[in-house]
Amino acid sequence: MALAADAGLVRAIGARQLTASIVNVTIGAGIFVLPAFASARLGAAAPVAYIVCAALMALIVCCFASAGSRVSLTGGVYAYVEIAFGPFAGFLAGVLYFLMATFAVASVSSAFAGSVGALLPLAASPAARAILIAALFACLAAVNVLGVTPGVRLVEVVTVAKLLPLLVLVACGIWSVRPEYLQWPGMPPAAAIGQTAIVLIFAFVGLEVALVPSGEVRNPARTVPRALFSALAITTTLYLLIQTVSQGLLGPAMATYSTAPLAEAAGRVLGQSGRLLVLLGAVVSMFGYASGDMLGSPRTLFAFARDGVLPSAVARVHPRFHTPYIAIVLYACIVATVSISSSFTQLAVLANVAALTLYLMCVAASYELQRRDVRADGAVPFAVPGGAVVPILAAGVILWLLSNATRREFGVEALVLAVASLFYFLRKTGGQI
Repeated sequence: MALAADAGLVRAIGARQLTASIVNVTIGAGIFVLPAFASARLGAAAPVAYIVCAALMALIVCCFASAGSRVSLTGGVYAYVEIAFGPFAGFLAGVLYFLMATFAVASVSSAFAGSVGALLPLAASPAARAILIAALFACLAAVNVLGVTPGVRLVEVVTVAKLLPLLVLVACGIWSVRPEYLQWPGMPPAAAIGQTAIVLIFAFVGLEVALVPSGEVRNPARTVPRALFSALAITTTLYLLIQTVSQGLLGPAMATYSTAPLAEAAGRVLGQSGRLLVLLGAVVSMFGYASGDMLGSPRTLFAFARDGVLPSAVARVHPRFHTPYIAIVLYACIVATVSISSSFTQLAVLANVAALTLYLMCVAASYELQRRDVRADGAVPFAVPGGAVVPILAAGVILWLLSNATRREFGVEALVLAVASLFYFLRKTGGQI
């Protein structure tokens, strides 16, 4: 049934498009504020925390690359875990992903509406905010229903647009940095680096969103690993440049600009126009995240329906556009409703723990898929350097990060998974497909 449903999709996503999609959902609104946090914790030594995060993500990326090169079904982590450990484990992974994606994009779209309202006072009223959010997801849904190619092209265009203000800041600001602001203070304590990295690591996550449309990726055995490592290299390089330049422009004062440090840095170099450019860049970045999420996340609903968890109608593929149009429209309605109501704020705490739990499941799945030598369409998969060593190290890193979560976060996640499990078994025993 899975292969038959995916057969109606078009494999139109190549290495360049997938790289842009990963970069787009990874470089979100966070990078516009996180440099101030890193500076407050580590000062001029803040780049060390970025390097630590990049090293940790490299281990996880190896596992994603291995799993993604072995499983070509739509669903991303959901499909990887399902093939490795069975339908129930895959369903739990899908639930975690769906919750994380829904509340994350709802939060970003709500912030998007708030930012537009700050720039355009006419859009600041509650009614205008609701109309803006509804229009945002209606437009994104329409683009993605019309085909995966228009959806990917939009992501490529927005990725370039969101990177331009950051590149302008780096290119113009690097000539005005003050060397004394970048003077090496000595290696910070390991605890300080770890506490900073735990927050900064979320500036590197997002690859799980871009990998959901696996059933629409050309030659996934080659494309997925190439795109993952390219995106990690691009984001790490850009983050290091942004942190260094903004630190060199603002110095110790950067920690005091916690809401918009990059806008302040751009203002120092380019004046009010530079500050406005970066603020607009933040708005474009939020729009870009939403567009990338709309390209990937609806495919989770499609995968659920394909596997009999949701009604089969949700897995329908448009006969002309070859897209899971019902899943796209349904997801847009769900996210728009949550964004407008703002009820997501009470469950947003799930996002961090859900993301790390998902990563842990993907690491375990990559090991199992490698052990069984599962191959997508007979293609030669990506070989993880060091064999089982990398998944074990990655799992250890994720468990270390999870150890910093609170009991409340684990409790909420456990409750959601328990309710989801009940739904799963009731639907399966009821024989509804």
